Amino acid sequence: MQQYKTFFDANEALWNAKTDVHVKSDFYDMEGFLKGNTSLRKIELGELPDLTGKSLLHLQCHFGQDTLSLERLGATCTAIDLAPNAIKQARSIRDQLGMKSKFICCNVYDTDKHIMDTYDIVYTSYGTIIWLPDLDLWAKQVTQRLPKGGLFYMTKFHPFIFLFDWEKDRIAYNYFSTGEPLMEETQGTYADVDAPIQMKEYFWQHSLSDIFQALIDNGMEICMYKEYDYSPYDIFDNSRKRAEQEYIYEHEEMSLPHTYTLKAIKK
Repeated sequence: MQQYKTFFDANEALWNAKTDVHVKSDFYDMEGFLKGNTSLRKIELGELPDLTGKSLLHLQCHFGQDTLSLERLGATCTAIDLAPNAIKQARSIRDQLGMKSKFICCNVYDTDKHIMDTYDIVYTSYGTIIWLPDLDLWAKQVTQRLPKGGLFYMTKFHPFIFLFDWEKDRIAYNYFSTGEPLMEETQGTYADVDAPIQMKEYFWQHSLSDIFQALIDNGMEICMYKEYDYSPYDIFDNSRKRAEQEYIYEHEEMSLPHTYTLKAIKK
């Protein structure tokens, strides 16, 4: 991973800066969360199993709202994230609420250097693996933290939706990964477009076959895959609200995949 250090360092700095904005934003509704509102979306709430008494590892947790929401559903949670500021905020929110989730600051590729335990469930969600260059190494970290029969669950933005240049309403990006990162200069953040953040970010596009095959090659059996024609978050330009937690990118009245979910069992 040394060859990616420059990119990881830049993304770490970016997410440290984003965290300060996000915890205060209307998008994350910290006031409502502290009063007991869940940060989880209806997609994952409808698909996750009963979490009562389950141990769960949350990869790339940002500042912990989803982790703590999973704890509220009965799980015993451990979570990791690359950004020290995000983990600091997650621990502060946990302590403020008197909750128990454990938060660890590390790169997802270094999970096995910090965590030896296995978990009933490994969980990851929106906007995570796009920051990772090597899915085989990522899948190894997933499977190492699961016992035989353990569940991996992910809910993610569909790679198809990232082909578009939203402002110019056209396809502008590759579907298949070249192995090299894409770089963009960020202006603000999805939670606050006017935030005083102007930094570089590096990310990697991954096809569905890349994702599936990485899990299969590392001993996982895919047992569920679903696609959704909406985003549960209002974060894209040229989209409209169709229903509660349903935002669709309007492109010539076509139905397009926005998100997907996947369950896999360790063989």
